[in-house]
Amino acid sequence: MTAVESRPAGVLETSESSLGQRLPGRRPFGARVKAFVTLTKPRVIELLLMTTVPVMFLAAQGVPDLWLVLATCIGGYLSAGGAAAFNMYYDRDIDALMDRTSQRPVVTGMVSPRECLVFAFSLAAVSTAWFWFLVNPLSSMLALGALVFYVVVYTMLLKRRTSQNIVWGGIAGCMPVLIGWSSVTNEVSWAAVILFLVIFFWTPPHYWPLSMKVKEDYERASVPMLPVIAGNKAVARQIVLYSWLMVGVSLLLWPLGYTGWFYPAAATVLGAFWLKEAHGLQARARAEVTGAKLKEMRLFHWSITYVSLLFVAVAVDPFLR
Repeated sequence: MTAVESRPAGVLETSESSLGQRLPGRRPFGARVKAFVTLTKPRVIELLLMTTVPVMFLAAQGVPDLWLVLATCIGGYLSAGGAAAFNMYYDRDIDALMDRTSQRPVVTGMVSPRECLVFAFSLAAVSTAWFWFLVNPLSSMLALGALVFYVVVYTMLLKRRTSQNIVWGGIAGCMPVLIGWSSVTNEVSWAAVILFLVIFFWTPPHYWPLSMKVKEDYERASVPMLPVIAGNKAVARQIVLYSWLMVGVSLLLWPLGYTGWFYPAAATVLGAFWLKEAHGLQARARAEVTGAKLKEMRLFHWSITYVSLLFVAVAVDPFLR
């Protein structure tokens, strides 16, 4: 399978017809609030903010204005939350087919599709205005661009059509780096571009191990994630390629004069551990190990630790120069 239709035939109808059966007779206020929060994918946003705030420290070469940090975080949450809500609205048909997403609020009926769509548009509008008036217009346009890219380019155009969906769709997840930098400097520098590329090359080897683990989910929903259309050997080879590119790019900040000694030292150690895990996964894939012994989630979990510690190093470095 190399491509799928925009919406698999019959999938949406099945999801919508079952929605009424799942819709609870009474929806408690607390549960409804929790459902709307879930629409924003807070765990994903937590990771996005983890790449936003440290960049602000690097851009300021010290402690940035704390009100600006708070305003940027709030705006970033609203914008990314709006994008996530749009995604849950559009993907409600395939979400109903996958175990990993079958309990999302629109699928269970805790939030109706119409409510989800209104919520998404509201967050998009508020976040754009928030950034424009409380941060700066450049950051506002970058945030809006990230939202539109994630919803239109990734969710609507790429996700169901190509195995490279997460590669190019991941650009939206790189934008918080640019937003963090522009919120402090009102411009985008090469340092921000380098960190943008770090996240760009990080995203595929971060997400593909999870896709390998839940491959049957994506097969059931006819979503052509790379592990669905390629064997473990091919996926692991791509993971190693992107891992080397990511580690190499992460070391460019130092020779270009944007950091002192601490960041490159941390990036080297963290990158070494990453490459060890990536090559370990490739070795197990080459040996045709399957099931739990493939241990693909080791790299997925390490990828979150890696990017968190790398950006902590970004924030700490200005204080050690």
